[in-house]
Amino acid sequence: MENKSEKITVNKEELRKRLTPLQYQVTQEAGTERPFTGCYNKNYEKGVYQCIVCHQDLFSSDTKYDSGCGWPAFNDVLDKGKVTLHRDASIPGMVRTEVRCSKCSAHMGHVFDDGPPPKHRRFCINSASIDFVKKRIRTEVRCARCNAHMGHVFEDGPKPNRKRYCINSASIDFVQSEPSAMTATSAQALSPQGTPIAQQ
Repeated sequence: MENKSEKITVNKEELRKRLTPLQYQVTQEAGTERPFTGCYNKNYEKGVYQCIVCHQDLFSSDTKYDSGCGWPAFNDVLDKGKVTLHRDASIPGMVRTEVRCSKCSAHMGHVFDDGPPPKHRRFCINSASIDFVKKRIRTEVRCARCNAHMGHVFEDGPKPNRKRYCINSASIDFVQSEPSAMTATSAQALSPQGTPIAQQ
């Protein structure tokens, strides 16, 4: 199913302040970065590539491959509604198909029919026109006793162990401790001032 993107109008002056000169030239003036110079040409991390102008998701690392052309290459887009294709005859004697972001009309690059099977498409995209968002790796958390799904743990928590257990409220129950239930052992672990003393 085609994903229709809501078009937006960009403020050119704001873009000049936010983007680098190369990013502006590529996205707004249909420029091209020099081959083998882009920061994402040899990027093999898992994640999503977004339009540098409007941040719409355009390409997945799952479809990225090394074409040897010197620019990031993808054999498909996340959804055909994410980009628009246009006839480009700007180079005399050559007709290419230009790729633009469907939301903000930023120039991305070109698509060719010499990609890998089955679609044989090569989206040749400028690194200057995209931004990479690294895939956040998550690890599922289950109850060790009954194997019930609890949520996930991420590696972006506070120091020192950086763990963040993101748990569904629907998977847990809260049992409040009764003050009278304090055992003699726990009572002995209090200082004369009544503050807890850490036990080794």
